[in-house]
Amino acid sequence: MNNKRKIQLNWSREAVVYQIYPRSFKDSNNDGIGDLQGIIDKLDYLNDGTEKSLGIGAIWLSPIYKSPMVDFGYDISDYMDIDSQYGSLETFNKLIKEAHKRNIKVIMDFVANHTSSKHPWFMDSRSSKTNPKRDWYIWKDPKPDGSPPNNWLSVFGGSAWTLDKTTNQYYLHSFLPEQPDLNWRNNEVKKAMEKVLEFWIHRGADGFRSDAAYHLIKDDQLRDDPPNPTYKGVKNSYKGLIHTYSQGRPEALETMNTFCSILGLHKDKYMVSEAYLDIPEMSKLYKACSNNLHAPFNFNLISLPWDAKLIRKHIDDFEASLSKIDWPNYVLGNHDKPRVVTRVGEKRARLLAMLLFTLRGMPFVYYGDEIGMKNEDIPLGKQKDLVGNRLTANRDGERTPMQWDESVHAGFSIVKPWLPVGEKYKDVNVKKELSDPISMLRLYRQLIHYRANSYVLLRGSYRSLDLGDNHVFAYLRELGDEKVLVILNFSKDEESVSFPYQKANVIYTTNREKENKIVNLKKITLAPYQGYVLEVKG
Repeated sequence: MNNKRKIQLNWSREAVVYQIYPRSFKDSNNDGIGDLQGIIDKLDYLNDGTEKSLGIGAIWLSPIYKSPMVDFGYDISDYMDIDSQYGSLETFNKLIKEAHKRNIKVIMDFVANHTSSKHPWFMDSRSSKTNPKRDWYIWKDPKPDGSPPNNWLSVFGGSAWTLDKTTNQYYLHSFLPEQPDLNWRNNEVKKAMEKVLEFWIHRGADGFRSDAAYHLIKDDQLRDDPPNPTYKGVKNSYKGLIHTYSQGRPEALETMNTFCSILGLHKDKYMVSEAYLDIPEMSKLYKACSNNLHAPFNFNLISLPWDAKLIRKHIDDFEASLSKIDWPNYVLGNHDKPRVVTRVGEKRARLLAMLLFTLRGMPFVYYGDEIGMKNEDIPLGKQKDLVGNRLTANRDGERTPMQWDESVHAGFSIVKPWLPVGEKYKDVNVKKELSDPISMLRLYRQLIHYRANSYVLLRGSYRSLDLGDNHVFAYLRELGDEKVLVILNFSKDEESVSFPYQKANVIYTTNREKENKIVNLKKITLAPYQGYVLEVKG
């Protein structure tokens, strides 16, 4: 197999997508906050056209719109402008131009469920019951005793309803009170948000990540959500209810299809939707778009326990659920979940990286995971995540500044950053790992570039293998007569397995052992948490 073939990638199926949390990636103007120019300055790190770069095919930007920043951009006050902390529309134009010059697509966060309470739409809506924009949001009278209209809960805990004294009605917010939900049953809302998509498409955006996609449509009768009979935790926790009526309504699928129809009017556009779902529910979202320009995120690798058998079952079941035109994706981390190294440890994180880049489908990488960044414990007085203060887990730890080098503030900024940099940044940073032959970054780069030049990994079939060993997960990627075998040892102990093939060429291992050597597959021994990528000879 020729590993140096140049393959023209179908980006919406084959690109590696890199999530950037803009305020934490690179500060270019020395205010302690990352910005668009900082991203531009680091595009060559992501993809300069050579194998010295990471080899990223698309970047997904967490929200960069104008915002009061109560939830760091997920509370939007103007959908058609860039927040001044990050730059301007002119800077965005430059980012698009420079990214496209490097064959990097740009995905924007499309936050359609809610706006900021400071958005002019909501300010008009709350001003009076007769305002033309009143029905743009969801307003209801109190119950006779003054309590909220129903029992719906905010994702962040407590009631999803807040009483507005101006008109003595409650408004709905699935998240923070500062994030009122739009009424997606209102046609004017639909038209306004369609204009938002068109605005950014015409400015060069290649795709969108639909935030909180499952929350878009609520029950029109506002029926109470039933209690969760298995929940025994804190009162008014979101987990205490089964969210039958407050999210996941069938009409949400129609809304997703509308989004996709807009994308379909333009060349080479794509949307991925955020929803933490099991496989049957994911299947519904796959079917939402008739033109196949959409997929739901598969977050299950974040939440599954460390168990080879369970992970194999999930992937097998997921693959079996997909139609011939559906395309899988996998995610190891994001801005709302603890980092992969924090969750499973450095050796296990290497194994998951090998899994991520050798499975069929589109891989998503969270910034900093490629160098093995960990969550940081942010002291209470320095925490910025107001949402996290309502939860048991603060999210600042997975949002700390990118660690570029050993200089002050890890090369992120020359001034004090908005969040403290990681304590281990002098050991874990891009500059140091670029020259380390066994670093996490080296492993990511090798796997990403190997994948980009391998038809069998990009377009081949997937088939898991029965080994009679519950600790080792192995699968074949096949295309024609080409075979790539992936073997992953999930055990803390050494494991030996055998295959019905005579020999194979070791392409990569998680610890670089035996690379570029021929091994006999009648018996192969894996060190604890070791993974192999092999090209099968016969």
